[in-house]
Amino acid sequence: MGIQDKVALVTGGTSGIGRATAERFGAAGAQVVISGRDEARGQAVVAAIENAGGRARFIAAQLDAPDAAEQLAKEVGPVDVLVNNAGIFPFGPTHETSASQVKHVFDVNVAAPFALVASLAPSMAARGSGAVINVSTMVASFGIAGMAAYGASKAALELLTKSWAAEYGPQGVRVNAVAPGPTRTPGTEVMGEALDQLASTLPLGRAAGSDEIASTIVFLASDEATYINGAILAVDGGRTAV
Repeated sequence: MGIQDKVALVTGGTSGIGRATAERFGAAGAQVVISGRDEARGQAVVAAIENAGGRARFIAAQLDAPDAAEQLAKEVGPVDVLVNNAGIFPFGPTHETSASQVKHVFDVNVAAPFALVASLAPSMAARGSGAVINVSTMVASFGIAGMAAYGASKAALELLTKSWAAEYGPQGVRVNAVAPGPTRTPGTEVMGEALDQLASTLPLGRAAGSDEIASTIVFLASDEATYINGAILAVDGGRTAV
């Protein structure tokens, strides 16, 4: 797959899609750097990767803090793959969503990926190769009540994906995004039956597992996807088909 010995940074890599992605990179021979807020969970992922024969390290990062993304980039150093997975998804009516909540969503879901790409993509470009994969959502493409701030932040990330593909593609850096449908993770447990209800509207009729999204992310980072750039790859059980 061309992943062997590459350095891959996975933000939000301590749980759910991020953890599954980190473990898949580790199994493929990458040197995995995991960032997240929880030291204990981060070290648990590192241990899981190392116990399976991989290589990993954890860096604590609170990406909504001022200059946190830039500091993370400095601690990590040059990378071959950046997975902008860390994100928050508060749900609720627009009229019950405060300005501070909106800012928080955009700080984590938009500003942090922007800062990480600004910090890490130039060195990829200087080496003539690299891959950035942004984790979006199917609700970046259509409206669902109660998901206005979240969907808008991910729609912004999808536009950034296309802009970065145009900006860094000529230097050999591919930038793509995955847009998952309903996915069963620790973070979506709070949705309860609503997750299954949403998943039931899809042609496949079920929620995804984290590993199903992770496999797509690793594919986009691999040499199997060397002519894919600027794509928003739907991994949504067929939602885009109906």
